[in-house]
Amino acid sequence: MTNRKSRPRRPSMKDVARLAGVSPTTVSFVINQSTHSNIPEETQERVWDAVRELDYRPNAMARGLRAQQTLTIGFISDVVATTPYAGQMIQGAQDLAWQHGYLLLLISTGGNQQMEETGVEMFLERQVDGIIYATMYHRAVTPPEAIDNVPTVLLDCFVEDHSLPSVVPDEVRGGREAIDHILARGHRRIGFVADNSTVPAQIGRLEGYQIALQGYGIEFDPSLVVAGQSTPAGGYGAAVTLLQQDNPPTALFCFNDRMAMGVYNAARKLGLSIPEDLAVVGFDNQELIVSYLDPPLTTMHLPHYEMGQWAVEHLLHTIAAPDTQDVAQQHLIDCPLIERASV
Repeated sequence: MTNRKSRPRRPSMKDVARLAGVSPTTVSFVINQSTHSNIPEETQERVWDAVRELDYRPNAMARGLRAQQTLTIGFISDVVATTPYAGQMIQGAQDLAWQHGYLLLLISTGGNQQMEETGVEMFLERQVDGIIYATMYHRAVTPPEAIDNVPTVLLDCFVEDHSLPSVVPDEVRGGREAIDHILARGHRRIGFVADNSTVPAQIGRLEGYQIALQGYGIEFDPSLVVAGQSTPAGGYGAAVTLLQQDNPPTALFCFNDRMAMGVYNAARKLGLSIPEDLAVVGFDNQELIVSYLDPPLTTMHLPHYEMGQWAVEHLLHTIAAPDTQDVAQQHLIDCPLIERASV
């Protein structure tokens, strides 16, 4: 068995200085592009030639600490990293951070509060320039107190006193536009397959449902709102209850796409065809669900990617001009309609 060759030593600034025939201080001035060094152009060229020849890579962390900026953003989440569709939040944040020369450091806590507090402390020890605190679904949160020591943006969540900037989906507008779409196709008796919780998404989407009905002069009928668990089974049970009424709805708006799956099963069991006998609209735009239902599901898109981008953009503005961010901004992002064949 042959021994693996030892890795060559990484070249240092002193190696660059020796090859270029200058001092390490001169190399530092050239690499950091100091505007006060007055180093001749010919000398600078020798330094850069030595850098390329040795494949020297400056220590980015050390340079950042000297400049009081590390060009890193900490991204801490509960289970976003293990959720396929919500992972778009990370992608959006990473793409915009990369465009601005920032590195995204990710910690997924699995909802463990102790790990969350430790993760924030680790970010602070590494002197990240800012933190994005994200959750899998829209809800109120209580982040670790240590997060107040660095610019922070909340992603898909908020604090009750709105003391930290946040970005969340516009649930009310999403619910209203879903119902407007159904109403525009002639339906007047529309059921809501609701979630049986009091999360902001449920409250906001129900409010949007009511606003849209009011806009068409239709009185809200509580019997057309039936709640269940936000699962296919929950959607199935709620749909059966709604569709077996004496005067059943001709369209169903579903809290999410998983519940819409159950609605499809209920319609088949009751001998109803979608969209001929029953129109269905979901919410979330979960690609693994909506495109494989028959017919493909019309739904409202949760803007995870766009929220991730907004969080980084706002954070970078705060880092660049901290004194201008006196009031914590609470930003809503539209949930666009994705029209397919179920209405």
